[in-house]
Amino acid sequence: MPVVDAHQHFWNLETGSYPWLTPGSGPIFRTFEPEELIPQLAAAGVDRTVLVQSMDSYADTDAMLAQADAYDFVGAVVGWVPLLRPEEAARALERYRRHPRFAGIRHLIHDEPDPDWLLQEPVVEGLKLLAAAGVPFDVVAVLPRHLEHVPVLAERVPGLRMVIDHLAKPPIKDRGWEPWASLLARAAECPGVYAKVSGLNTAADAATWTGEDLRPYVEHALELFGPGRLMFGSDWPVATLAGDYATVWRETQVALSGLDDAERAMVLGGTAAHFYRMEER
Repeated sequence: MPVVDAHQHFWNLETGSYPWLTPGSGPIFRTFEPEELIPQLAAAGVDRTVLVQSMDSYADTDAMLAQADAYDFVGAVVGWVPLLRPEEAARALERYRRHPRFAGIRHLIHDEPDPDWLLQEPVVEGLKLLAAAGVPFDVVAVLPRHLEHVPVLAERVPGLRMVIDHLAKPPIKDRGWEPWASLLARAAECPGVYAKVSGLNTAADAATWTGEDLRPYVEHALELFGPGRLMFGSDWPVATLAGDYATVWRETQVALSGLDDAERAMVLGGTAAHFYRMEER
C-alpha cells in the first residue's frame, strides 16, 4: 500500500497571487516549490502526495496541474472552480477533468466574510455539479460554524463526498474539547464524509507540542471515522510554522501508535488513495 501525504501545498510569490500571504505570515512568506519537498518525502518514506490549492484562482489550479505533469510524486491535485457561479464552474470542471491527476475541489471558505458562505443556493448548486461528476470537496472547517455545515450539505447534496481538512482544527493548544468533539461526531455520522489528520501541530502550542498532545484528538477521530475514513496529511509548508516535515511525520506516528499495522497503513496512504481515486490515475 503506498504511503500518501494527503495534504500539501506549493506557492510561488513571484508568479502567483496569494493575498492571504503577507510579511506577517512569518517564515511561510516565501516561495515553496517541489524541489524543496522531494528530499523530505524521501526521508519520511512518502511515495505520493495530494497537492491542494492555496488560492481561489484558475492560475493556482493551472500551476498545480503543471507541477503534477512535471513531478511523478504528485498523485492528485485538489483545485478550485467558482462554485458561486455554477455555469462557469461546470465549464471549468469539464476542462479540468480531462487532466488525469485532477482529483478534487476546495474553496478557502475560512477567508470568506460570510461564515455561511457554503450554504448559499448557488454554491449548493455548484456542489451538486461535483457530486454528479464524482469529484470530492475539501472542507476548510476552521470555525465551529463551518463544521456544522457538513451534515447539512450531506443532506442537501446527496452523493457528495467530502473530507474535513485538519480535523477541523481542534482546540489542542488550550486542551479544549467542545463543541469540536460533538460537531465532528455529527459530521462523521454521514458515510460520505472523511477527515484529514493534518495541520494539527499548528493548532497546538508551536513551541512545545508533541504527538501525545495530538493523541486524544486523533483517537476521538479514529473512534468516529475509523481508519478507512481518515488520512494523514503534512500540511507542508504551513506546518513549518510549528516544526518541520520530519517532526510532523514522526509525531503523527506517536498519535497513531494505538493502531495495528493494517489500520496505520490505511491512515498513512490507503484511505487517501481510495478517496482521491489515485489508483485510477
